[in-house]
Amino acid sequence: MEKTHHQIIIVGGGNAGIAVAAQLFRSNSRLDIAIIEPSEKHYYQPAWTLVGGGDFDIQKTVRPQAEVMPKQAKWIKSKVTKLNPDNNEVTCSNGNTYSYDFLVVALGIQLDWHLIKGLAGNLGKNGVTSNYSFDVAPYTYECIKNFKNGKALFTSPSTPIKCGGAPQKIMYLAADSFRKRGILKDAEIRFNTAGGVIFGVKKYAETLQKVVDRYGIKVNYKQNLVEIRADEKVAIFETEKDGEKVIRQEQYDFIHLTPPQSAPEVVKNSPLAVANNPLGWVDVNKHTLQHNRYPNVFGLGDATSTPNSKTGAAIRKQTPVVVGNLLAAISKKNLSATYNGYGSCPLVTGYGKLVLAEFDYDNNPTETFPFDQSQERWSMYQLKKHGLPWLYWNKILKGTA
Repeated sequence: MEKTHHQIIIVGGGNAGIAVAAQLFRSNSRLDIAIIEPSEKHYYQPAWTLVGGGDFDIQKTVRPQAEVMPKQAKWIKSKVTKLNPDNNEVTCSNGNTYSYDFLVVALGIQLDWHLIKGLAGNLGKNGVTSNYSFDVAPYTYECIKNFKNGKALFTSPSTPIKCGGAPQKIMYLAADSFRKRGILKDAEIRFNTAGGVIFGVKKYAETLQKVVDRYGIKVNYKQNLVEIRADEKVAIFETEKDGEKVIRQEQYDFIHLTPPQSAPEVVKNSPLAVANNPLGWVDVNKHTLQHNRYPNVFGLGDATSTPNSKTGAAIRKQTPVVVGNLLAAISKKNLSATYNGYGSCPLVTGYGKLVLAEFDYDNNPTETFPFDQSQERWSMYQLKKHGLPWLYWNKILKGTA
């Protein structure tokens, strides 16, 4: 009969869940850990920007989940349908309920495509694309490659998103492609973002403004995409004028959109979510990553309430904090590991050009290399294209980075 109690249950077998399990086993190979994850495939999503730019093979971003699952872990191949921390239980779509001593929530972020009216049935065709989908990212390059003239529209939503720089990165690659083909002068490139600045860290924002100017991109702030009318090639935006909400429409020849995002429904509808927060993030202490109300629950990655940028680089710094503090909690010791909000955004600004932004909770640059990382560099582009994917598959998922 299947065992239904485990010392540690990790919900989510993405970057965060697998890395935590791998590091826990490296610390203590006798731990009893179950990972709940329904997917047969595991994706390396950071490369999808380059896929959309035609500079990376989409098939190199996916591997069987079985290949990355730590061998010592019990893999429960099912979807979590209920989180019940008051009883230390999780219920799954297979009908089973599992109990735990400690829980790690690593469920990632939910893409709320449904909040953009008219998008269903049109994504991946009719000039409507997004690198936020494995199936659609290659179509982005079709749109860029086949573009001759007209308006290329890029959007960013009002919610936190995974990889905050991604909506811009593909825009810069598109602009560089147009430049190389001599059609940049015939292109009207628009960035309609619901945000109020090009980037939150001044040092990197200054460089990005120069990039925007170089390509002749027009940036419109406080523009939130709410609807697509694909047959008319019209995008509908919600904005504000004199404190009032205003609806505005804009024509496009192709549009790359970034969907609004939130915590998965199972988290939103559980006691683990931040109270009265419509996005439903897991309510954790931003330094210890322990849940604010359930001391035997920890969270990391994109599903949590930590106010850092939601990136794989953040997960890499959060993982040892969760591991250290979870092991301390098991041993009934004080939690001493702390996370400073580190995030990294490898900002692709063209083919062979990248600004490696690294910063903490206070938006202070926390750079790794002994040079000014706010400058566009060929070497950093190679790091993104070759170094980071290798690091992910060979080190991060094995708990050694």
